[in-house]
Amino acid sequence: MSENNYEQHGQHGPISSGSVPRREGWERETLEKLAFATLSEQRARRRWNIFFRFITLGVIVFGIWMAFGMAGKEDEIVGPHTALIEIDGTIESGTPGAADAVIPALNRAYSDSNAVGVVLRINSPGGSPVQAGIINDEIQRLRKEFPKKPLYVVVDEICASGGYYIAAAADKIFVNKASIVGSIGVLMEGFGFTGLMEKAGVERRLMTAGENKGFMDPFSPQSAKQKDFAQEMLNEVHQQFIDVVRQGRGKRLKETPETFSGLFWSGSKSVEMGLADGFGTVDSVARDELKAEDIIDYTQHEGLSERLLKKFGGAVGTAVMASISSNAGKPSLR
Repeated sequence: MSENNYEQHGQHGPISSGSVPRREGWERETLEKLAFATLSEQRARRRWNIFFRFITLGVIVFGIWMAFGMAGKEDEIVGPHTALIEIDGTIESGTPGAADAVIPALNRAYSDSNAVGVVLRINSPGGSPVQAGIINDEIQRLRKEFPKKPLYVVVDEICASGGYYIAAAADKIFVNKASIVGSIGVLMEGFGFTGLMEKAGVERRLMTAGENKGFMDPFSPQSAKQKDFAQEMLNEVHQQFIDVVRQGRGKRLKETPETFSGLFWSGSKSVEMGLADGFGTVDSVARDELKAEDIIDYTQHEGLSERLLKKFGGAVGTAVMASISSNAGKPSLR
């Protein structure tokens, strides 16, 4: 091949007339562009992360400000007002209806000289006779200490068993026509698996020190003696419930053989039976009975952190287990 031909074809082959020769250093420029693009993307990501962190912090600060702001608004009303306390849900230890949540609210309401009276709004199917009894006793104590400050109960959807145990301590009980009221009785529930175990060929091996230590064990047979003992205890708690209702309602109560049978009635029927005094709401009682239309909520609500934990399921497992085992083998006002 001649020298001219070699130059024409190039070292690695012929060069077409339409191709554009590549510039020297193009690889470096491309790498630099990629590097700058990556760096820009990282900076943008950091900026967005900072932005979202500020947003999250702002939401938290706003929530805290709202919580304290609402409390401050209540404190601003220094004139005569109606004190409201709510019991919503089952009355069990560890719930908003427990004695350690309700009693501090009652004490704050009675101690406030500007609270002309207390309205206890109840929406509960019942629960622990111990918790209900503690609250009932505290209401009676406060009524004696502050005789000029009345306490009225307003029934929402339902006021049964433990809920009514508490309500019986009030000066008056107001209901809606369709409210559910009553269920003055006691129960103890559980399960027995002895028959199923026999069919499955399962042997229960329970060792105890004490004749009745395995009492209410669902995998052991229940003796007649143990059953009689449990019934006697239920009757005793039931009589305590009856005494509380009779003491609280006095001559207003129109007793019948069914009054303390565990049945429940509509709000209208409960007024006829003397279990309630009339119809009303929180607003109407504040306006007509207490003559103080300004209402301040003294209910001990859960904190922000507790609400967030429950919202995101932090207490779901605990609540499920508590609902399963809360009434196994112990009296319950429901």
